[in-house]
Amino acid sequence: MKKLSLTILAFTFAFGVSNKAKSQCDTIANLCAKHIISTFISDGQQYRALLLNSDETAEFRTTFFGETIYRLAACSGTTDGNLVFNIYDQDRHLLFSNRSYKNAPYWDFKVKKTLDCIIEASIDVNRNQGSGCAVVLIGFKQK
Repeated sequence: MKKLSLTILAFTFAFGVSNKAKSQCDTIANLCAKHIISTFISDGQQYRALLLNSDETAEFRTTFFGETIYRLAACSGTTDGNLVFNIYDQDRHLLFSNRSYKNAPYWDFKVKKTLDCIIEASIDVNRNQGSGCAVVLIGFKQK
C-alpha cells in the first residue's frame, strides 16, 4: 500500500511540475508573439525548450526558403534580452548571433536561396532573469 501511495505521489508531483513548466512556456510564447508583428505571418510553430541551467543549449532545425523575408523572435522570461540565439547553416557556419546586438529579441533577414538551418538558444548567464523556458518563433512576409 505504501509503495502504491509513493507511486501516486511521485506521479502527481511530476504531473504538477510538468503542467507548471508548460504554463510558463505558454506565457512566454504569448509575450514573444508580440515581436511577430502584423506584417509577418507566423509559420505556425512554437519552438520550445526547458533549459534548467546556464550550461544547456536548445537546438532547433528549420528550413528558410529562398527570396523570403523572415523575422525570428526568441524569448525567455518576461523581459527581452535574456536569450542568446545563434543561427547556423547545415555545415555549422555562423550566420547570425543576437549576442552581437545586445541580445536583441528578434532579427529580420532575407534568404537568397533555400537553406536548412540550425537555431541554438541559451540563457545569457550575465542577464539570467529568464525563466528557463526558451521560445523561438518564426514569421515570414507574404510575397
